[in-house]
Amino acid sequence: MSEQRYGEWVAVRRDGFVAELVLDRPKAMNAVSSEMARCITAACAALSEDRDVRAVVLTSTHERAFCVGADLKERNSLSDAEMLRHRPVSRAAYTGVLELPMPAIAAVHGFALGGGFELALSCDVIVADPTAVVGLPEVSVGVIPGGGGTQLLPRRVGAARAAELVFSARRVAAAEAHELGLVDRLVAEGEDRAEAMELARGIAANSPVGLRAAKKALRLGQGLDLRAGLEVEDAAWRTVAFSGDRAEGVAAFNEKRSPNWPGE
Repeated sequence: MSEQRYGEWVAVRRDGFVAELVLDRPKAMNAVSSEMARCITAACAALSEDRDVRAVVLTSTHERAFCVGADLKERNSLSDAEMLRHRPVSRAAYTGVLELPMPAIAAVHGFALGGGFELALSCDVIVADPTAVVGLPEVSVGVIPGGGGTQLLPRRVGAARAAELVFSARRVAAAEAHELGLVDRLVAEGEDRAEAMELARGIAANSPVGLRAAKKALRLGQGLDLRAGLEVEDAAWRTVAFSGDRAEGVAAFNEKRSPNWPGE
């Protein structure tokens, strides 16, 4: 397994076709400062360009937290002008995770609050253990979810449920979070990373061309009416129908062997 550092607090570890995007600011429970946001953005940009990466797992090195959200100590020191300059830096980190072209899985334990939960919501699948506590408490400190939460949460759980969670600013423990659909898989304590990596390895066995096209169709089709959504799907199908991966997949099936994806 290889590791590439992006600044002091973010790392990318490679395990075959799976990349692990690691939040590694333990002294601050992975609170997202301006510098950490830049590091997340840089790591995501590199991952997006890496054609050998078929799945990404977002993890934390802190034993009691996935990410507690924005660095409020830093925010408290910023002037209004500095806040405005900080906003694009912060937003780029969440956009970087959201726009990863390959499937992304969040492995959540402990606190995933505010921007921390928004990082998880920016992934396609959220795996959590029983210690997980999630929520969007921003209105309790006078702001709103600004890392995609007001848009991503209702797409998961519906408008009314999202409104209740955002307006109340309440924290949701793992069992209820799973019941409400805030997380997708609930696994044994301490197994969130291992389960997410196993899921990612299973995903990565599939066609990289197919995976990227399927994710694009799923994302672009959200919110569209059925007819428009089917046009999005058709456009995505056309990008894979004549690919080397499609030819290899059909050949491997007929020859009863595992495919050797060309990735194009």
